[in-house]
Amino acid sequence: MAKNKLQKFAEMDAFSHVIQARFDEVFRNDYKLKGVWAREFFKNGHPIILELGCGKGEYTIGLAERFKETNFIGVDIKGARMHTGACQAADKKLNNVAFIRTRIELIESFFSADEVSEIWLTFPDPQMNKAKKRLSGTRFLNIYYRFLKPGGKIHLKTDSNFLYHYTREMAKVNNLTVLCDYSDLYNSDFSDDILSIHTYYEERFMSHGIPIKYFSFLLDNTKPLIEPEVDIPFDEYHNAGRSVKFLKDGEKG
Repeated sequence: MAKNKLQKFAEMDAFSHVIQARFDEVFRNDYKLKGVWAREFFKNGHPIILELGCGKGEYTIGLAERFKETNFIGVDIKGARMHTGACQAADKKLNNVAFIRTRIELIESFFSADEVSEIWLTFPDPQMNKAKKRLSGTRFLNIYYRFLKPGGKIHLKTDSNFLYHYTREMAKVNNLTVLCDYSDLYNSDFSDDILSIHTYYEERFMSHGIPIKYFSFLLDNTKPLIEPEVDIPFDEYHNAGRSVKFLKDGEKG
């Protein structure tokens, strides 16, 4: 297994569309493409959309095939998974695709102000006990503010009741504009070609009858974000009907 991973990392090193920056290159440092992705990497002026926690890159690839006039970048720390999407992009000769292997906590090192138009969060870990690690939480939203265009769009797709309700409440208390809100996407009236794009984990969740949630909103409030502290019912595959209080990291229930 380890050898297989090393082989995949080596293959990705040979791909011009894959960035595997060293930790010391980006920890408290700006990556060399920061601010010039459109001009220096994609060589066009098209919008840039990120998929954070991209896994195998299903959304990065699927969206890139549908929207040729947009650039897509998948970001994840799991290189062995990313290898799948990287190979597909090469095989399909998708010139509007890139992948970055890095910790999402370091994403600000790669992009400058107004460089990104939209962000997709596809089935991230809900981090029920760690508010600061939720990719749709206030800590990360404050990071996104620094490189997302004013009023930029955030898409969340999740199987997690917990993360779905948390994100809805976060948007509500911060007066963010909600665009779409579906607690059971595939049994709703939502109609869009992107519904045909499924991630590996999404297929598994759907096969077990777990409803897929989709929530999108604009990051259009420039005031300091408030972490929600409200009772939200959830059923995270167990303890049905329980209600938990969202606490800030470090607080005790």
